[in-house]
Amino acid sequence: MSDYPQDEYSEEQSYEDQSYEQDPELAATEEIIGEEGHEEEAEEEAVEEEPTEEESVEEEAVEEEPTEEESVEEEAVEEELQEEESSDEQPVEEELQEEEAPEEEPAAEEVYDGETLEAPAENSGDEDRSLDAEGFEITLENRTNVEQVFCYVTGQALDNGNRVCFVKADRRTTYFPENITEVGSEVPEDCAIRLGAPGETIAVTIPHIAGGRIWFSLDQKLTFYLNPGGNGPAIAEPSVTNKTDPNIDIRWGFCEFTYNRDQIYANISYVDFVSLPISMRLETTSGDVQSVEGLYQDGLDSVVAGLRAMDSDYAADWQSLIYPGDGTPLRVLSPNNAHVWSGGKAFAGYYEPYVHAVWARYRNEALLVDTQASYGTLEGRCDDADDGDTLVFGRHGRFARPSTGDVFSCSTGPFRDNQGAMGPLTARISAALNRSTLLRNPAQPTAETVASFYAHDVTNHYARLVHAANPDGRGYAFPYDDVPAPGDVDQSGFVTGQPRAFHVCIGSVVRRSDSEAVAEEGGLE
Repeated sequence: MSDYPQDEYSEEQSYEDQSYEQDPELAATEEIIGEEGHEEEAEEEAVEEEPTEEESVEEEAVEEEPTEEESVEEEAVEEELQEEESSDEQPVEEELQEEEAPEEEPAAEEVYDGETLEAPAENSGDEDRSLDAEGFEITLENRTNVEQVFCYVTGQALDNGNRVCFVKADRRTTYFPENITEVGSEVPEDCAIRLGAPGETIAVTIPHIAGGRIWFSLDQKLTFYLNPGGNGPAIAEPSVTNKTDPNIDIRWGFCEFTYNRDQIYANISYVDFVSLPISMRLETTSGDVQSVEGLYQDGLDSVVAGLRAMDSDYAADWQSLIYPGDGTPLRVLSPNNAHVWSGGKAFAGYYEPYVHAVWARYRNEALLVDTQASYGTLEGRCDDADDGDTLVFGRHGRFARPSTGDVFSCSTGPFRDNQGAMGPLTARISAALNRSTLLRNPAQPTAETVASFYAHDVTNHYARLVHAANPDGRGYAFPYDDVPAPGDVDQSGFVTGQPRAFHVCIGSVVRRSDSEAVAEEGGLE
């Protein structure tokens, strides 16, 4: 699942600057629940910034220190590996029964610019371990008209102490990088999988993985880096906000997944950016067939056109999401990532008038939020004691007025606290602000319909345009896009179940009548 801008930004960020630590089992749980916005993401993950020395190569990285409970489990894993036995993964269902596990910042985020995966246990070196006995064969199809499409599979191997891993270029062997001493060391193994010519399908065997991503790039290979970690290396992944990243001018994208002994959970993500059409189809062992269609053939072009047509006071900010700003666009950044890209200057003051109006309304009437969890429906009002600046839900928690950056990130300011009832409250209030439904509807999200989303002038127009660019309207466009409108179409774009077959496509075969000419002209369609 996906990464979010912090309070301060710098034009240049080193691999050491932004280091993330991720609990792989919590990440797996969050992705399978499909609630509270993972990533990236995801597509979620807490960001820790550390002071940096001058580095020649810059990237964002994710690290995580294991909890006491995880340390015990990791020691058990090491002992079993010495006996040449695989450890058993704790089923995700046990975590699902934990009523309110604290959420990490999504995807981000799984968050996720430069999301870094770190092994929680020391490893013995640069090893190749075949997990064919435990692996699952997925299929990947090239639906573009590009001859050279490269694929990478990354994640944390659940049956090997949650060590960070790649699937090698042979499509079946799991590669575990050894720890290193220098920040920004390039991954020594070339793990690029060639996808085949247009129209061809290949098979790839994946191990049990948490926080997994399937990456695609057109014409050029991607570059991944390693950072030293206390218990193994961390993978610094490609970034769309680091202007010195060697992948910045390559057209690439990814989908997210977790695969354990019980099921697979996978989703497409636009939390960070939108670029390539990626679709997926899951057939479960019970015969259920689920699919997410991905972008139309002209999906990216339609998002770009929509942003360029904006004529509000913030038109320039919306158009700044297009990269590059001239020539043929490679991608469109989310407004959240635009804060990083612009040094925190984009969309200054954008949401504040809307938030002020919302907080003023609920000073005089109750806001009812259905947590869609054991907390039930909670009532909130803006507290007169501080001039209505705080939305209070009794003993469960309170929200100060969020800034524009807080709304787009869903994880900063008043949305940092995800303990207890604040988890589902944060998710639903963040979603309602991005969808701009709070002035129209005091019962969230109970009385919502997808058709009512993004109707206000002040809204997340990126999310509006991205959903419109997908034939089924599905795909994470912000971290809590999985908050459902009861009885309506899921917006997050996920598939889940015990898999019999899992098929992922890069490129689209879905046309709109007004997109035929665009598709005929060439490009990846």
